[in-house]
Amino acid sequence: MKIPFDLVTISIDNFLWFTMNDNNLSRRNFLINLSRYGIILGGSSLILSKASGIENLTKYINSRILYDYKDDLYKNAPVARYWTSTILKKTECSSCHSSGEINEKSHNHKEKTVKCLLCAQGCLIKENDRGKCRGRINLKGELRSLVYGRPIAIHIDPIEKKPFYHFLPGSQAYSLATAGCPLSCLFCQNWEISQSSPEDNPVKYTPPIDIVNNSKQNNVPVIAFTYNEPTTFFEYMVNIAQEAKKHNIRSVLVSCGFMNPEPLNELCSVLDAIKIDLKGYSEYFYNKVCNASLSPVLRTIKQIAKSKTHLEIVNLVVPTLNDSDKMMSGLVDWIAGEVGFDVPVHFTRFHPDYKLLNLPPTPIATLEHIRNLAMSKGLHYAFVGNVPGHEGNNSYCPSCKKAVIKRSNFFVTENNVINGKCAFCKTTIAGVWK
Repeated sequence: MKIPFDLVTISIDNFLWFTMNDNNLSRRNFLINLSRYGIILGGSSLILSKASGIENLTKYINSRILYDYKDDLYKNAPVARYWTSTILKKTECSSCHSSGEINEKSHNHKEKTVKCLLCAQGCLIKENDRGKCRGRINLKGELRSLVYGRPIAIHIDPIEKKPFYHFLPGSQAYSLATAGCPLSCLFCQNWEISQSSPEDNPVKYTPPIDIVNNSKQNNVPVIAFTYNEPTTFFEYMVNIAQEAKKHNIRSVLVSCGFMNPEPLNELCSVLDAIKIDLKGYSEYFYNKVCNASLSPVLRTIKQIAKSKTHLEIVNLVVPTLNDSDKMMSGLVDWIAGEVGFDVPVHFTRFHPDYKLLNLPPTPIATLEHIRNLAMSKGLHYAFVGNVPGHEGNNSYCPSCKKAVIKRSNFFVTENNVINGKCAFCKTTIAGVWK
């Protein structure tokens, strides 16, 4: 039996509500929902006349689902934090303007413009537009979060995969991410997540308590905010971490370090550990490769180091871009001078991805050279990352030089740290061990 496409669409609105309220929008459930309303694709009852009919139906349904999901995102987006707006009576002019720009004319604002104060991008956002992270939108002069309660990736990982090597080694981490990132690094390893927008991945709303309960049910002692740049979902992250503390669950952040000092201070008060990607030691590199700036990241690292929050640093070594001896020497000297010798630093192997498919993987010899350089300058805990089985994955006592923690493929195979000290010579090993 052949039926016109426009007759098929009559039934679409009837099942769309059911589909949009289904927790699993899989192809199988989609077809089941269609069949419930008498539209059988490929079955013996009702068959669309042409393959193009199925394609048109799929496009129609996808557009309706996307439209409804975006509408739901906008309607239920909570007011974000750390912003100012032209609609606010007590807005500080200097938040958006330099002293030379401040005059009577420039402050007769007709537009409902918002300035985001969360990260160092400092986005000025016109009404109905979004910041560079794509997760925060100006609706009627208010900044709202489109990613609060909308995790698009959830997985249980070894804590070593983040990587954290001196924070509860051997633990598992309940890891989650939303869409969005304020940076656009050409080498991003998680670009499908970080460079996406909230509406690209329709998901049900998940309140903070559900994340904590899921972690408890899986007996996972750590919740990790990771994969994209979690600053994008700042409010969600803080609320989850606050709830997790009530249940004796630790919270850790994997970040590019591009947040402003005030929100970072709040994060340090609720998080137990932060890993910062120090992508290179050059403003030029940050500008050209990451669409960002180095100085805010250095400021962030120094601020965390002064707090009680455990800190680790990762440097992804990209051939020809940030692997010169001059840049690496500068990076190591800065860490030693501004942060100290005890911070764990991971020099990680690059693999071609996203927009840098033309470059080769980092030679292991390069990573070994940089690690040796770091240790020669006094860093106690320098690691080779993304090279399974390499001895540079292990932690060594800075005094007796014996391996206090041995690792293989993100898993701890031997732990000789007892009560925070080397089991061989009793030297204190920097980190969080219990």
